[in-house]
Amino acid sequence: MTHTTPAIIIPVVLHALFAALIVLLDRYVGDLGIPTTIIPSLSIVVGLMLVFRNQTSYERFWTGRNYITQIGTSIRNLTRSFLCCSSKVGEAPSAAEKAETECVVRLLVAILYSIKNHLRAEWGAAIRPGTAISANGTPSFTSEYSELLPAGLKGYEELGLGLPLELTFFVERYIQNGHDKGWFHAPQASQMQVQLNALVDAYGRMETVKITPLPIAHLIHQKQVLALFGAVLPFAMVDEMGWFAVPLVTLITFTLYGIEGIGSQLEDPFGYDRNDIKMDAIVEDSRQEIMVMLNEWRKGGEMFSSNACDRPNGAPLV
Repeated sequence: MTHTTPAIIIPVVLHALFAALIVLLDRYVGDLGIPTTIIPSLSIVVGLMLVFRNQTSYERFWTGRNYITQIGTSIRNLTRSFLCCSSKVGEAPSAAEKAETECVVRLLVAILYSIKNHLRAEWGAAIRPGTAISANGTPSFTSEYSELLPAGLKGYEELGLGLPLELTFFVERYIQNGHDKGWFHAPQASQMQVQLNALVDAYGRMETVKITPLPIAHLIHQKQVLALFGAVLPFAMVDEMGWFAVPLVTLITFTLYGIEGIGSQLEDPFGYDRNDIKMDAIVEDSRQEIMVMLNEWRKGGEMFSSNACDRPNGAPLV
């Protein structure tokens, strides 16, 4: 809300000063009052415009949140399939195959980080893959997810290729290699590709939310209508309210500009503001979840054992 506060306070103060001036002129110069019947007509217009703005902005916020969930779901499904099925039945995977599987699972986590950075226009991969970017957009060179990426990975963001899309090529190739090795049968590999395509689709739709603002003509006209309404209020209130018109105009304009400010905040839901989607927390939670699965898979944990459900309740896994 800190970025929006000046956009609210400044016009509210100006409207309050203007209302005080109208009351002063009405008292000592001449009658400036107008019929109050004009207010309902203007109120309808203001209400419709604010409803459209806020409904559209919240739809962008909710759409962004749903697509983050879709990406997380696809990554969970791919991780589960890769860890459970990346070997032939009855054969233990070799050390090289296990390393390949672990690498691609780490890449899935890296995709989450790279999508977060891409939506915030934090182009870090071309400078140093996996580095964190500060809130003002400058590289901090603090490792955020570089250990999840293949050594020597080259980013092409300066040429227009986003890192999230680049990383999906590694995942696609892993699925194809797994099918060729007999790890995944054709329908299974096809379903994995469906999950990967759903991930890329959600990423593209989040880009659409990010780079498609509300029409500038609507935003300009909305501010004009709010300013007109706030300027008319003192003339309609001065005869009946006198000096009480000043605090009333202040409260009304604060409410209206506050609603407009909320819409402005929700329009881009991928940033660092308190009202934005908590992308950092979502990504970190997903990373922790997948790392737990990966650690259990390394140890041959119970969830990856083929006979886990065959033993009596309470019996240790052997």
